[in-house]
Amino acid sequence: MTTPPQLTDREALLRHRARARAAGPALFLHEDAALELEERLNEVNKSFTAPALITDFPDPWLRVLPGAKVVSDEPVLDLEPDAHDLVVHAFCLHWAEDPVGQIVQAARALKPDGLFLAVLFGGQTLHELRAALAEAEAAVSGGLSPRVLPMGEIRDLGALLQRGGFALPVADAVTRKVSYADPLRLMADLRAMGQGNALAARLRRFTPRAVIAEAIARYATAFAEPGGRVRATFEMVWLTGWKPHESQQKPLRPGSAQHRLAEALGAAELPAGEKAPK
Repeated sequence: MTTPPQLTDREALLRHRARARAAGPALFLHEDAALELEERLNEVNKSFTAPALITDFPDPWLRVLPGAKVVSDEPVLDLEPDAHDLVVHAFCLHWAEDPVGQIVQAARALKPDGLFLAVLFGGQTLHELRAALAEAEAAVSGGLSPRVLPMGEIRDLGALLQRGGFALPVADAVTRKVSYADPLRLMADLRAMGQGNALAARLRRFTPRAVIAEAIARYATAFAEPGGRVRATFEMVWLTGWKPHESQQKPLRPGSAQHRLAEALGAAELPAGEKAPK
């Protein structure tokens, strides 16, 4: 049995986050997602009195969840079992070496009928930057190196909820298109978000200027916006699940229906394989 390759250089990730905090982080996506969180919680007919928040940039989220317990996304979360009625995992899960382990720990920290919400970047995030860098590096140096974190597709991410043992799992996505003056401004914003390249397999030397110049040129050509600006895509995938409880709705057992579908639709019921007359 082989050990899977390491995805994240945790020390580099923490350095990037610390540098972003020291310089003044760019938290507009956190602020946008926090407003989305508030709307989602308002749609739930339940009050939450013991929330927990997993993030390294808590300020925008605490405006929605004042008094929440804030913990970092360490491999072992600092959460007590059955202590919270709401756990929010905010923009960290895409960096997790073991996302299922993070979700299972969040489930363990919830009381029965507690709510888990996670937001993370999905597979369409930064597809423009990924394409420009790959094409530029291939053209200049004839090879490719890991530069942008691979992010999961919504179907695969939604399956994590079931593996974590949650009931009523739902996965959906909110896409944001952000306009930048140029690709360099986007790269600066990524550093200010603490989302720089922290891949364990990344190159440990500076990228040649020729690669950067070629990437900027390709980006500006392929993904231009009116006024000479460029666009960047951020796909925010939301995962929602409930800790199982006997009060929750459950699907009916097969064969337990009291009425036929044909009766409800006012249609004739035909034997299997027989076609309705035209």
